[in-house]
Amino acid sequence: MTPPYTIPALDRALEPALRAKLDGLAKPPGSLGRMEALALQLGLIQQRLDPVVQRAVLFVFAGDHGLTQEGVSSYPASVTVAMVQSFLAQRASANAFAQATDTEVRVVDAGVAAELAPHPALLDAKIALGTANAAREPAMTLAQCETALARGAKIAADAAAEGFDVIALGEMGIGNTSSAALLMHRLAPAPLAACVGVGTGHDEAGLARKQAALAHAAARTDASDPLTVLAEFGGFEIAMMAGAILGAARANIPVIVDGFIASAAALAAVRLAPEVLPYCIFAHCSAEAGHRLMLESLGASPLLDLGLRLGEGTGGLLCVPLLRAAARILTDIVSLEDVLAGRL
Repeated sequence: MTPPYTIPALDRALEPALRAKLDGLAKPPGSLGRMEALALQLGLIQQRLDPVVQRAVLFVFAGDHGLTQEGVSSYPASVTVAMVQSFLAQRASANAFAQATDTEVRVVDAGVAAELAPHPALLDAKIALGTANAAREPAMTLAQCETALARGAKIAADAAAEGFDVIALGEMGIGNTSSAALLMHRLAPAPLAACVGVGTGHDEAGLARKQAALAHAAARTDASDPLTVLAEFGGFEIAMMAGAILGAARANIPVIVDGFIASAAALAAVRLAPEVLPYCIFAHCSAEAGHRLMLESLGASPLLDLGLRLGEGTGGLLCVPLLRAAARILTDIVSLEDVLAGRL
């Protein structure tokens, strides 16, 4: 069986035709700035001169982290379950933005440390009741990591088969900025101090405690290959998001990457399969320390910079209308030739 992280390179044969079409529209070439680059990217991903971005879905991947035992978060792990219930009740920040951008929301139980009741908007993909404490032992086994990647890839493939034109990635998991910081440290790579931020809102003492715990975790292993690093330090929701990115690329649909934690998943996916990068659309630069440096390590230019640091996919949702508008550049704007010939 082909591993979910084996991705064919993006076919760029259509690029000259897409560029010619963009340059032939009734506007000065390049006058729509980065929106034209986004339209080109969508056309290449979908392999068509008339890309379509109508149906969008946000997957909020939820999982708990054993690292919380080290006091790396200012919130208890029980908040993960409570927030999952908020998503399912359509009362969280992500739901508000999803309503505003006509995006469906589905929650993925990747590894919440509780048994969740069935719900129409809940996908049960649980690997285990949270990861192990990465400061003391590997967060997950290699087999669990590969299972999470495969399940994430299938979620993306199923969304494509269902008719979604784009997927956005969000997450919920107390302690997951710590996991993301460790992944960034090894996979960017970058000094650990540059990767660790306040997360959900540490005071000075809390941040020092978080930094010490992550330094202890980093010293536990010298793992450097991406799969092992993901197993050593990742969360089930982060590994599953990485799989979803890989699965979206295989299905030729764009994937919107949200903030710091989703970008850590993208970093893992890109290190596993560099060919996946052109399928990723990076939504925004988070206010979380380290995110800008992480984006630079990926060579990524985010669409927005709004000081967001919530997660949940909120920044990704705000980019859905930008993708829809970019696609319409290629489908709705008349050509200059037709304008001059009076063919309107």
